[in-house]
Amino acid sequence: MSNTLIVQLDMERFCEEANIPATYVIEIVEHGIIEPQGHAPDAWRFEDYELLIAKRAAKLHKDLELEWEGVALALDLIEEVQQLRAENQRLKQRLGRFVGNATRD
Repeated sequence: MSNTLIVQLDMERFCEEANIPATYVIEIVEHGIIEPQGHAPDAWRFEDYELLIAKRAAKLHKDLELEWEGVALALDLIEEVQQLRAENQRLKQRLGRFVGNATRD
């Protein structure tokens, strides 16, 4: 049995760690980009992996001047591309083993 430590951050600490204002965090949550536990901003608890997502969202919002809806869509598309690349790599490896076995026969 593995003991995995789950780090949760409150809103203040999350904003400090992500280096973004609370207004950004609220927008990010309202657009479903991250989903903290809790019913209201003062009760929200974020997991540490959500920091990276929030930082990426804030960067897209600022650098590309995207509305939050566009940020949510861009992050979904980025995730989908990453999944497709990983699947493509797995399929290439399987094909390589298949082709390698076929040439030895």
